Amino acid sequence: MNYFKLEGKEFIELNNLLKVTGLCDSGGIAKMLIADGRVKVEGVVERRKRCKIRAGSVVEFQGEMIEVQA
Repeated sequence: MNYFKLEGKEFIELNNLLKVTGLCDSGGIAKMLIADGRVKVEGVVERRKRCKIRAGSVVEFQGEMIEVQA
């Protein structure tokens, strides 16, 4: 399990989370992978590229899990 801190922000968009954690090389690639249904949020496939990910959420992508913390 990897962790990402919001550092005072209310949320981060899903495509940006994949980019800043290094799971995707760019936001464009992240958007394509999300649209293809390859990303899960709380165990459910999420296809909204700009889905707001808040503290406590768990994102899954290619066998990696990221827990978002406040």
